[in-house]
Amino acid sequence: MKTIGFIGLGVMGKSMARHLLKAGYPLLVYTRTREKAEGLLQEGAVWKEMVADLARESDVVITMVGYPHDVEQVYFGEGGILENARPGTYVIDMTTSTPTLAKSIYEAAKQKGIHALDAPVSGGDIGAREGTLTIMVGGDEDVFLACKPILERMGANIILQGRAGAGQHTKMCNQIAIATNMIGVCEAMAYAKRAGLDPLRVLESIAKGAAGSWSLSNLAPRMLSGDFAPGFYVKHFIKDMKIALEEAERMNLPLPGLALAKQLYEELAQAGEENSGTQALYKRYIEH
Repeated sequence: MKTIGFIGLGVMGKSMARHLLKAGYPLLVYTRTREKAEGLLQEGAVWKEMVADLARESDVVITMVGYPHDVEQVYFGEGGILENARPGTYVIDMTTSTPTLAKSIYEAAKQKGIHALDAPVSGGDIGAREGTLTIMVGGDEDVFLACKPILERMGANIILQGRAGAGQHTKMCNQIAIATNMIGVCEAMAYAKRAGLDPLRVLESIAKGAAGSWSLSNLAPRMLSGDFAPGFYVKHFIKDMKIALEEAERMNLPLPGLALAKQLYEELAQAGEENSGTQALYKRYIEH
């Protein structure tokens, strides 16, 4: 079994790493806050004090960090992955980041004989916990096929979308579709409530019809129960929407629906909800 190094043990990363550990892979872990790793360490993962040590001792390095600047730091920074990984190592960035950065990692890795994939995910905390994530991959086909058995431990819908950066572009499509859908879900639930209906009963009808979506089935019940804990942070969603709008602008493609969603989520963050789950957008409707 290849030794896997996993960097980033947040809401999703911890569950993803646990699946690899349960599958029998020797697992090295690093995250900025060691406390987040304690459960995995008790289950058999090995702690590494520095990214450099983890990179040197791993056959495969997986990163699941917060923002593009975190990705850049962990790959290109002093003591980073590319400086320390051995030739022949596979590196898989599963953070939602920029297509441009994904291409930069791919090119720099190639020069060192390291194989790189960008493989952002969708499915939130539930998908991570259940090992059913959608994984969108960019990179070389032979590298994808070599890493697929590992990816299959974390996800169920795993598709190579094209060359380096294609995984990140596909994730942007995913986030664009979710952004305006979340407005629709919140507005439908607010309307149901204002009309004096039982919103949960309304959900029984509309979630199985043409209006059905993952957000309607999984996040609307959380909204209605007052559960705004993060399966996916508001602050990270704003980051994703910003990337998508910048990429769209580069392609001369206006996206007014996405721009509106970003504006609403930025207002939500300014109201102190940046660390809530994306379903907290519902508060904007019920508190007005």
